Amino acid sequence: MASAEKVPLPELLAVAKKAAEAGAEVVMGALDKPRNIQFKGATDLVTETDKASEEAVLNVLRSSFPSHAVLGEEGGVSGDTSSEYLWCVDPLDGTTNFTHNYPAFAVSVGVLRRSMPVAGCVVEFTGGPHVWVTRTFAAHRNGGATCNGKPISVSTVKEVNRSLLITGFGYEHDEPWSANMELFKELTDVSQGVRRLGAASIDLCHVAMGIAEAYWEYRLKPWDVTAGVIILEEAGGRVTTMDGLPYSVFSRSLLATNDALHAPLLEYTEPKTRRLIAQGLDLSPWFIPKGYNVHTGPQL
Repeated sequence: MASAEKVPLPELLAVAKKAAEAGAEVVMGALDKPRNIQFKGATDLVTETDKASEEAVLNVLRSSFPSHAVLGEEGGVSGDTSSEYLWCVDPLDGTTNFTHNYPAFAVSVGVLRRSMPVAGCVVEFTGGPHVWVTRTFAAHRNGGATCNGKPISVSTVKEVNRSLLITGFGYEHDEPWSANMELFKELTDVSQGVRRLGAASIDLCHVAMGIAEAYWEYRLKPWDVTAGVIILEEAGGRVTTMDGLPYSVFSRSLLATNDALHAPLLEYTEPKTRRLIAQGLDLSPWFIPKGYNVHTGPQL
């Protein structure tokens, strides 16, 4: 298929689901078994399962769309970056949870056309040792969002003091980490609680299905969020940067809400984020593959 040829959205979603399910099959086969764990950093883990899941996902994507570009957490950039389409793959989002058998990890497969997420699938693992189950979130642009094939939508909560919130922290304990610790404390005081699951794709899906009202985090990567963002938006949610600017999956901050709480929560996240920028922190777009054009051409 020529890279300039437009692919129907249902076809993109079907391949995203097939790829995510292929990765999930690998992950399911590794549960309740010994792990071979390696370290990418002091506390950042990778396992053989991450790598095997990514290979299973990539096999589906390459066979379906050999001319498309791919950005994987473990394998980096592959394919033709002059394509209009970029697949963003997290083969095991929440690796640390997986290594501890903590039930909050997922396989996430999403696709951009230029800079816009247009289809995505997240297979979430829940339950726990010996009772593992999955649920599959999916969406394509203008098609609504589903969980296990049933429509989902964000909550209708309009007051922060009635909300349940989610955040996340990166591995680097630096200025954004400290700023988010302040946000964690401030918003814990005024909401019904702030959760930290450790898997961005799941966090976004939980807001999408209405069991939490908002999620924010600094320095997420495209593979963390592409599938989750389209699922959230199609469920009626809203996404911007943490200082209220238009969001792309290459942005270094994210505020995702049920829409009703977006403005109230920006009152907390925007000052912290603007202060970081004023202090010289680089929050410009990152992880855009060399040669991939996010600025021109049709999005849908």
